[in-house]
Amino acid sequence: MTLPIDPTQLDPDDIGAKQTTLEMAHEEAIEHVREVFTDAGFGVPVEFSPSELLNEKVDADRDPYYVLGACNPAVADRALEASDGKLGALFPCNVVVWEEAPGRQRVYHVSIMRIARLVGVAPDDEEMADIVAETGDLVDAAFEEL
Repeated sequence: MTLPIDPTQLDPDDIGAKQTTLEMAHEEAIEHVREVFTDAGFGVPVEFSPSELLNEKVDADRDPYYVLGACNPAVADRALEASDGKLGALFPCNVVVWEEAPGRQRVYHVSIMRIARLVGVAPDDEEMADIVAETGDLVDAAFEEL
């Protein structure tokens, strides 16, 4: 299979990549990220720990890793409409928190809205550009508070 885009040519801004480091315990970081994203206008309807699951199921010995599935319902509704429902396959917008070292947590996010446009799941039109901009502003606001 040939990819429709060359991933090595992508700039982190192309996919809306954001990351920061928090100097705090893992559980504290999860709570902090959840609170900040909620204050920025997101709900967190889905969350789970892949590390706990993998450590239990396949004895993976992974360090703490947690996924917060963030969603702004109004924007999500617009995105579903703009993409004829296809963008829902990428929902929710995940924010991950992983422990780099005890007391040091990495917080990472990519824009599913931007990625959906890049791979053709969502249209490359003005409505989708507005949705990308709005979600980008919300994520920027959250990362400024982290």
